[in-house]
This record gives sequence, structure tokens and C-alpha cells, in this order.
Amino acid sequence: MMPSHIWGRMEAGNGEANGGLKRSIGLFGAVAYGVGTIVGAGVYALMGPGVANASNAVWLAFLLAAIIASFTGLCYAKLSSVYPTAGAEYDYVGEATGSKFLAFVVGWLVILSSIISMAAVALGFGGYLQAITGTPAVLFAATLIVIMSVINFMGIKESIIANIVLTTIEVAGVAIIIFLGAGFLGTVDYFETPRGMDGIVAAVGVIFFAFIGFEGLVKIGEEVKDPARTIPRALILSLIISTALYVAAALSVVSVVPYQELAGSTSALADVAEAAAGPEAGLAMSLIALISTANTVLILSIATSRIAYGMSKRSALPEFLSRVHPREKTPHFAILTSSVLALLFCIAGDIEFVANMANYTMFIVFLAVDASLLMLWRRDMVKGAWFALAAVLGVAASLAMLAQFDLGVTLLSLGMTLLGMLAYKLISPHLRSEPIRP
Repeated sequence: MMPSHIWGRMEAGNGEANGGLKRSIGLFGAVAYGVGTIVGAGVYALMGPGVANASNAVWLAFLLAAIIASFTGLCYAKLSSVYPTAGAEYDYVGEATGSKFLAFVVGWLVILSSIISMAAVALGFGGYLQAITGTPAVLFAATLIVIMSVINFMGIKESIIANIVLTTIEVAGVAIIIFLGAGFLGTVDYFETPRGMDGIVAAVGVIFFAFIGFEGLVKIGEEVKDPARTIPRALILSLIISTALYVAAALSVVSVVPYQELAGSTSALADVAEAAAGPEAGLAMSLIALISTANTVLILSIATSRIAYGMSKRSALPEFLSRVHPREKTPHFAILTSSVLALLFCIAGDIEFVANMANYTMFIVFLAVDASLLMLWRRDMVKGAWFALAAVLGVAASLAMLAQFDLGVTLLSLGMTLLGMLAYKLISPHLRSEPIRP
């Protein structure tokens, strides 16, 4: 029996989850969701900046970023097998610390980070179309958020089907780049990096955004068949598949086009496709990049609404956020609320700055999750010395990554954390005194 001193026993069986969400996702759907979460807009947008820092060794930066992500990924995999619920990080921290306050702050940061990321990715989608049509990016971004939110509302099965289709297209785009570069492999020195190790470390800081999202898998734990087994397997498989695709694509990219020409490009994969197969291939890759961006927004919409739903079930957010639509079996008010907030963030300033804020808050969350596993392991509530070692390495990696951000991002992100603390003080007196047992 799993620990239950705070939230009560959490059932992990098949059929319909206790809270009313429908269990309809198998291993294939979960892996597709995970790969779609990771291989999203990041690789299409960040390959150029990664090359700008690491040059031909950008593949190594992807590999190092994957290793760093795997530390926390293993912690998520283990914890999700013990607590297979939509509350995810909120539950992990709450069980480890016994504090609803700390659990709330972490959940707050997860929700804010996802909402800001949703807005930033949507603005990236809109920015590309603005360059083509001249229509303001905000309009395209807002339209995308609305459409993906409607798909999310229609049901998790429908959302996963849409995700599988979009994931297939975006993974196919990366596979095309790998195929186009196959004939050029071995033509350059893949360790050539004028900036040395400093450049590789800087590239890891940029590229890591392409891996953030693997944790989204645990948010659908209450909608997965046999989540205690399916979620950990899907998470690990998703990281392995995504890493293999990233490294192979990075090797192909610098083989086809000299790194000096790719440095800083916001459409590196399209540039490579055009260089290798002509303008039509470049245009096709650009369209795939748009599809990838849309898929990322869909996944963020699902993850954000589920953590809000999970926290509401545990009396940490207003009750209406845990209501489930009687026909669609989805948390419709949580979806609506997160979508409206994402639309508001669309009018925010610099996209890169806002995205870095999202990254900073997620590293705080990763730090909390890794530390929670260590605390649970010390109390013998989580088994496995290897997972404890991964948690130690995850804590060290998260602290190192937090030190890479500039002062403005750090101060504003910490300000958002303090705002979450204040929100708890203001909201908690008006919430139900007893948690709803899942």
C-alpha cells in the first residue's frame, strides 16, 4: 500500500479514476505523449542557438542535457509509480514534507511555468506566421491556444489521438533531417568547438529547454491504464527516443551546413533541408515546425489543466477547478482558466525573457522533486539506492542550472515564487479544511 498520511489512499487501477477522469491511455499513447512533449518546438527553434555556442559539438551538448534531464526523470519515474495522480509534484512534495504550504508553492510554480510556456510557444508560432502574412503574432497565438484548448476539452482520448498524429509529423521532420544528413556524415570534425567547454556548457543551458516537458507525463497519471507501471516505462522510453533523435539530428545539421552559417538561426532545420534538398524541402520543414509548435501548446494545455485539477482535488485550489464535465470527462473549468491566463500572457514582453522565467521556475520544481525523493527514501517510503543517487545528482544539476540565468530572470522568477507564497496565505482560509481523498 502506498503512503497516504496526507492525501489518503490513491487508487491506481484501471477503469475510471476516483475523481472521474477516464483511464483510456495505454503505453503507446503515453510514449507518444511523452515524445511529443519533449520533441516539440524546442529542437526546431533552439538548434541554431545551440550551434552558436557549441559549434560542431552541439550533439555533445544535447547528450549532456539529456543526462542532466535523466537524473530528475528517474525521480519522476519512481515517484509516479508510487503516486500515480494528476497532482504530481504537489503530491510528491506534500508527502515528503508534510506541508501543504510547500506543496502549494511548488504546484503554483508548475502551473505558472506551464502557462507562460504555453504563451511563449504560441507567440513563436504566431511570430513565424506574422513574417509570412504580416498579421500580428498575438492573433495567431491566441487562435492556436483556443483551438488546442478545445481539443483538450473534447476528451483525453481525442487529445492523445491528435497528439499522436502531430507527434508523428514532428518526429518525421527530425527523421527527414537525419536522413538528409546521412550522406554528409564524417565530413566535419564533430568535436570542433572554438569556445571550448564554456561553449558546450552555454549550449546545454539553451538546449535544456528542448528536454523540459518530460515531467508532463505524470500529469496524466489518473487517465492512464495501470499508471504505476505505464508512466515510469513511458517516461524513460520517451527520454531515450528523444535523445537519440536529438543527437542524430545535431550530427546531421552540422554535417550539411557549416556551423558558422547556422549559428543563431531560428530555423536551422529548415535551412538544412533547403541546403540538402532545395527550397521545397525547406518550406516543408517550416510547416512541420509550425505543427510541432501547435502540438507543444496542446501538451502544455493538458498538463497545466491536470495539475490545477489535481491540486483542487486536494483542497489547494478552489473547488470548481476539480469539476469534471459530465460528458467529456475532462476538467473543463481548469482548462478554461489555464487557457485564459495563457491568453493574457500572450501580451507580455520579450518571448525569450519570459521563456527563461519558465525555465527558472521549472528548475526550482525539479530541485524540489529531487529533494522530495531523497526525503522519502530516507524514511524508507521509496525504495532503491539508485534512485536516491539520481536524486542527489539531480539536486546538484538543478542548482548548477539555476546559476546560469541572468539577474533579471532570477529576481523576477523569485518574485513569482514569493507571489505564490502570498497567494497561499490569501487563498487557504477560503478553501475546504479537509482534502478530498482521490
